[in-house]
Amino acid sequence: MDAKNLYYFEEAPIVKSVTHFAVPMMLGMSMSVVYSILNAYFIGTLHNTAMLTALALTLPLFAVIMALGNLIGIGSGAFISRLLGEKRYSDVKHVSSFAFYVSLILGLIVVAVGLPFLDPIVRFLGANAESFAFTKDYVMIMLAGSPFILLFFMLENIVRSEGAANTSMIGMILSVIVNIILDVLVIFVFHWGVIGVASATVISNLVASAYYGFHIGYKSQFLTISIKAFKITKEISSNVFKIGVPVFIMSLFLGAMSLIFNRFLIEYGEQAVAGFGISSRLLQFPECILMGLCEGVVPMIAFNFVANKERMKQTITFTLKVIMILATTFGIIVYFISDHLISLFTNDMQLIEMGSYILHVTFLSLFITGITVLFTGIFQATAQGTAAFIMSIIQGITLIPVLYIANQMNGFHGVVWSLVISDVVAFLVGAMMLYILRNKLQPDLESIAV
Repeated sequence: MDAKNLYYFEEAPIVKSVTHFAVPMMLGMSMSVVYSILNAYFIGTLHNTAMLTALALTLPLFAVIMALGNLIGIGSGAFISRLLGEKRYSDVKHVSSFAFYVSLILGLIVVAVGLPFLDPIVRFLGANAESFAFTKDYVMIMLAGSPFILLFFMLENIVRSEGAANTSMIGMILSVIVNIILDVLVIFVFHWGVIGVASATVISNLVASAYYGFHIGYKSQFLTISIKAFKITKEISSNVFKIGVPVFIMSLFLGAMSLIFNRFLIEYGEQAVAGFGISSRLLQFPECILMGLCEGVVPMIAFNFVANKERMKQTITFTLKVIMILATTFGIIVYFISDHLISLFTNDMQLIEMGSYILHVTFLSLFITGITVLFTGIFQATAQGTAAFIMSIIQGITLIPVLYIANQMNGFHGVVWSLVISDVVAFLVGAMMLYILRNKLQPDLESIAV
């Protein structure tokens, strides 16, 4: 294994190792959020609420495509890191080749299944007469380009799993830069609107996937996308899918939650849907910083789960402290400038008011969300498939009944607050499972499981 990466896995001080693995992931994911925000901003300059609504309505579709990429990518990535910790270097090639070709096949299936049912999908997403055409344009391009989007998420995960954190970051930033440049061209030069924005997203993912493919083909010591290394064995499939399937289900629940939210919010007007879409994009920034931190340390946790559990404990403890600091800082900032943030995207006063309110409420659970993501990462890294599966469904299972009840009891306010309630339940369930699993992960996790 590359000596530099091995040093960060095994020997470097915890702060230095976490910085090496997490900061590139945090920067890469935050750049993706910057793009998402700029995306909405560019569309917002056209002063067309229906276009902003279309962007919000298509979030569930993107979540499904991303879920398929993470199904293979996170499952394969966690397994690759454990194989590296066990020094089973030759097996890594088989896993990475498996991940590439299975992801490609899944992407082609999405195209074949999705495009013939384009109109029903758009209606299912909740588009009304005003936003239907814009939503259809976006969905059509996203479905056609889904193999490239899916490969991007998969490749980013397996590249990061071998310790190439900087390469992972460069690929994400490359995707964002290409996307922003293309957005400016398609909106302000060619005037293609939503269909141009969707095309820019697909092309940027294709460019980043090509970059990752180049790295794997010419610079990675153990990863490969060669068909010669492809094999399907019980060990590979079981280790990939027992972690990947819970991730997939969790992503589907996130998409379903967004879909259900849109359907409830549309009762309170397009401003409510657009406000939720804008506030969600703003919330993505601190959420992705925390997710980047937690997902960035997963390879380190997985490696040391089989190599050095004391080092694994130190990694998790330090990560918890950083989550607390970051969540508190973001929460204070947003509390004071939420109106100004929403007004960057629109001059509609009702939309600004609704978006600001949603931001205030959802930021309350930012700290809880960060720790919940860390719990999930621990379960993924340590191959606790059942715990990972429970974490993948608990928030969605909680949200749906809470959403119905809260809407009946308190209308728009109840809908928004149901997010916080479901986050709290997911946190409590995760903490409980970590406590129950402390013996299996002993002696190192006991001190943080309570």
